[in-house]
Amino acid sequence: MKEPEKPNRRQGSGIIFVISAPSGAGKTTLLREVVKQLPDLRFSISHTTRPPRANEERGKDYYFISPSEFEKMRSRGEFLEWTEVSGNRYGTAKTEISRRIAAGKDLLLDVDSRGAGKVLRELETVVLIYILPPSLRVLTRRLTGRGLDSPEVVRLRLANARKEMGESRWYHYLIVYDRVDEAVERLKAVIMAERCRRDKPAILRKMRILREESDGKNHRGRLLKKG
Repeated sequence: MKEPEKPNRRQGSGIIFVISAPSGAGKTTLLREVVKQLPDLRFSISHTTRPPRANEERGKDYYFISPSEFEKMRSRGEFLEWTEVSGNRYGTAKTEISRRIAAGKDLLLDVDSRGAGKVLRELETVVLIYILPPSLRVLTRRLTGRGLDSPEVVRLRLANARKEMGESRWYHYLIVYDRVDEAVERLKAVIMAERCRRDKPAILRKMRILREESDGKNHRGRLLKKG
C-alpha cells in the first residue's frame, strides 16, 4: 500500500495554525468567531471515537468513527497525529491537511500539546498558538458551568490542564482568553501577521519586476533621445 502523503506547506499557499488550550478554556467559541471574521480560514476536522454530543454534526465538528476504524487508520499511518483523552481517541488525517492547504486555505488545527509536538516534528513550518485561561479559578468555573462533566471528570480535566499549560512555553504565541472580543482580536492579529510574512516573497518579486520594467522604460527613453 502506498504510504500516505506527508502534508507540507510547500504544496500550497495555506498556513497551518496549531491551536491548543486546556479543556474548558473557551477555545471552540473563540475559533468559531475568528473563522466567521477572516476569509480563507477553515477548521481541520479530526476523527474521533467519542460519541457525538447533542449539538455536533458529522463532517462539521468531527468525523465520528468506531474504535476499530480508528485503529485501522492508525496502523496504516494515515494520521498526522493522534492522541487518547479520557478513553477516547482523536486523530488528524494527513489527507485532510494536504487537501486543504493545497487549495490555498489556512487551517486551524485543534490539538493538545502532545499532538502539537508531533505536528511540529512532521511539518516544521507551522504556527503554534496556545490559548490560556486568566486563572485556574476561572477555568474551574467554566468547566463546572457548562454542565457537561461529572465532578470526577472536572477534577481530571483540571489536573490535565495544569500539565498542559506547563507545555505552553514552547509555543510561538500565547493568548490569554478573558474577554471574547479581546481574544478574538489578538488571534486575528497573529493570523494576519503570519499571512503578511507568507506573502512577503511574492510582494518582493512583484516589486523587482516593476523595478526592472521601470528601468527598461528609462533605458529605452534615453536611447530614443540619443537617436
